[in-house]
This record gives sequence, C-alpha cells and structure tokens, in this order.
Amino acid sequence: MENNIENTMGNDKNGKRKPVKRNVKRKKVLRKKRTKGMRCLISGGKLVGGIATVLLVLFGLDYLLYPCTFMRNTVTTEAHQDIFLGTSHGKINIDPDVVSEETGRSAHNLCVGGEYAVDAYYLTKLMIETEKPERIIYEVDPGYFVTEKEVGNNYLLFYHEFPLSRAKLEYFQATMMECDFRTAIFPWYEYIFKYDLEKVWETVYQKWMHNYDVSFLKGSTQEYHESGFIERYPVDTTQLSMENEALKLFTRDSVKQQNMEYLERLIDLCRENDIEFVAVSTPVPASTLVAYEANYQDAWNYFAEFFEKEDVRYLNFNREYYDLFPHDISNYTDYDGHMNKEAAMR
Repeated sequence: MENNIENTMGNDKNGKRKPVKRNVKRKKVLRKKRTKGMRCLISGGKLVGGIATVLLVLFGLDYLLYPCTFMRNTVTTEAHQDIFLGTSHGKINIDPDVVSEETGRSAHNLCVGGEYAVDAYYLTKLMIETEKPERIIYEVDPGYFVTEKEVGNNYLLFYHEFPLSRAKLEYFQATMMECDFRTAIFPWYEYIFKYDLEKVWETVYQKWMHNYDVSFLKGSTQEYHESGFIERYPVDTTQLSMENEALKLFTRDSVKQQNMEYLERLIDLCRENDIEFVAVSTPVPASTLVAYEANYQDAWNYFAEFFEKEDVRYLNFNREYYDLFPHDISNYTDYDGHMNKEAAMR
C-alpha cells in the first residue's frame, strides 16, 4: 500500500533498503490544477448565481411596479380583418364596433396617443408574424409628421407589451437603442415615484390572477373598450380655450423625413403582404380649422398629393367627407379634435 502513495523502496550503495521518491512533482502539479479548476468552477457558479439574482430582482420589481396599462389590452395578436393604426385621434374617434356594424368585418383599434409611423410599422410587422389582418386603416394626424417622437417611455409603452417575437427584437434595435439604458433594463423606474401602495397591490393582483378586465382602466374622464376604443365623456365646452391647447401645427418645411420614410415603408410592407392600406384623417372642430386654416390646408394638400402618388385611398373627413361628421365644438372634448362618445359612436 505504501508503494501506491508517494514513495517506493530501493537499495542504497550499502545494500540497505530506503524509500525512493518518484512522481512527487507531477502529482503536486496535478493537485494544483485540480485546485485551480475547483476555484474557477466555484467562481463561475458565483457569477451565474449573481446574474440570476439580479435578473430575479429586476423581474420582481417589474412585476410589482410596472402598471397594467391599456397597451396590454391594445396590442393584440388575435385575428381581425380590419386593424386601425394611428394616434390618439384614431383611438378616441374610431369605434371598431360601430365600423363593424356597417362593414360586417371584425375590427380592432391599435391607435395610441404617441404612436408615430415607426411604431405603426413594427406593430404591423408583429401582426404579420402572428395573425395577418386583411386591411390596415391608418389614421393620419399631420402634427405627428412635423414633430419627433419623444425618446424614452414613449417607446417603452409599445416595446414592453410586444410578445417575444422577431418584430420585438427589430423594434428594440430601431428605437430602444437610442433611449436611456434605464428604459430597457428598469422599465418601471418612471413609475416608482408615482405609485401609492394601493396601486401596487392592484397591479400584483391583476398579474397574479391574469385579470386584465377593462374595468380596471376606467377613469373619471374616459373608459376603455375591449375593441381598443377609448370612450371620452362629454365635457363643458364653454370652459375650453383654444389658446391653452398645445396644437402640433403642420407646415411643409417642418416635415420630418424619417416619419415619412416609415410611412412609405408601412405602405410597402402592406403591399408585399397583400394587406389593403387605407388612410384617414378624423374630424377636427370647425373653429380650429378656421383659426389655423393655412396650416390645415397645407397639411390636407400635402397628404392628398402623397397618397395619390402612393396610389392609396385617402379619406379626409375635414375636406371631401366634411359633411359626414359633426364639426361643432359641442361634439368634442378639446379643440385638438378628440370627440366625445356620442359623436364618436355615431
């Protein structure tokens, strides 16, 4: 047994037996390698454990603090024949249920306040990837083509609700890379100082129970519908002031080319996938159209020319189809053109 450890027995010059050390150095090297390997393994395990802990904490904070917004209900991967894309004017002025009663086609409203052409483009890519619609009706607000999209939470509003998909990855690369890094890693940070304890428990309850009923989205001035439509309650229009409205006025010189490029890409995307594309501008109060007549006429002419060149049908309810909807301020909740529910549901 001793011969198997470190020493073997040999004879010295006097013929006496004595231990002879063999392979001791090699065995020490092997022992050092084993020790080093164990240390690396332990270090690697600690690194993986640390990363897992960080991810778990981030997920937990997102679960607790990121609210269940209307976007969770708006961004749909269900099949619909008609999809409405556009801005808050489309969100509040277009009721898909009313449209469906006239057309006999299923419809959903994917318009969102702050939705620029870039958002509409990637939302359409998501739908093509999941459930392709037959027709896209794109609501055109001229003001969104002379302003740039606010970087940050406005992109996150869309990105956070995209399901895992190729479209989500492409949207991240095209938009989120420009944002403050906290927007993607800590999506809840803009909400952390706005929450009270009651709201946190409500958020956790909804997520834990998978209860995203639209009743949670009802407020004092509006309520959300399953179809994606937001119903605005009537207001006392005598208290409204046009001077207090932050209107985005159109001029040709102010057009942001990136916005127009994404609109062109959206039209091309629909053509490539056999999706009918229709453009529409919803009604604006007559008093606003008169006060800023030069800006609106410039806008209507610009987009009429653009869509004619693109061979796209353009329905403008402030010009050719003016008489089909009311333009008196009593039908609106502001001078910007957001209708109350009675006007929108006609």
